[in-house]
Amino acid sequence: MAGVSLYSSPSFSVLCLAQKQKLHFSVSGDNQNVPFLSRSLASLRLNSSANPLPVCKPFVTRFSDSGSSVAESEPDSSVIKSELQSETLVSEPVKQEPKREELFAVVMVGSRQYIVFPGRFIYTQRLKGANVKDKIILNKVLLVGSKTSTWIGKPVVTNAAVHAVVEDQLLDDKVIVFKYKKKKHYRRKIGHRQPITRLRILSIAGYEDYPAVALSDIEPIK
Repeated sequence: MAGVSLYSSPSFSVLCLAQKQKLHFSVSGDNQNVPFLSRSLASLRLNSSANPLPVCKPFVTRFSDSGSSVAESEPDSSVIKSELQSETLVSEPVKQEPKREELFAVVMVGSRQYIVFPGRFIYTQRLKGANVKDKIILNKVLLVGSKTSTWIGKPVVTNAAVHAVVEDQLLDDKVIVFKYKKKKHYRRKIGHRQPITRLRILSIAGYEDYPAVALSDIEPIK
């Protein structure tokens, strides 16, 4: 009962009213000076106390570390130029391989003529009695030519010979032979593979003593 009479006394009520007026006066004064802060002043204080702003030090350190790493990964342009110049100076000159001898011959094997070059191979008709890795000599040399002169046989170049080796005895590609007779119900389809020999040309020799014909010796046609 005493407590109730204390709160209901006129002196206590007058004191509370004076404090409320003083508080209202201070808030209204703040609103007149800074009007845009009057609405959310309490919310800003609560938010600032509840959720403090993060410290920016870790971000700054990470950024500095990344900048240093980028700086280390990107070398200076002057260093690159000096390295390129040193590489160009140290580079060795390109060695040109010697060209093979510009020499060819025309030989007759069976009933056909072939142009042969040393180091290359040709396919001829089957040579009977020749085995793989056997060395043979082709004596029917009709012509021998080089870059500057020519040896023309009449009909062959005497003492000239083409040395070769047998690489393989094989069959040529299949050829289809089809026979047909109309109104007779006659049809035949036959496949044939011709036996051939592959020769590797080793060298051309023996033509040096034969008289050669140069371009200067040939008379122009009038």
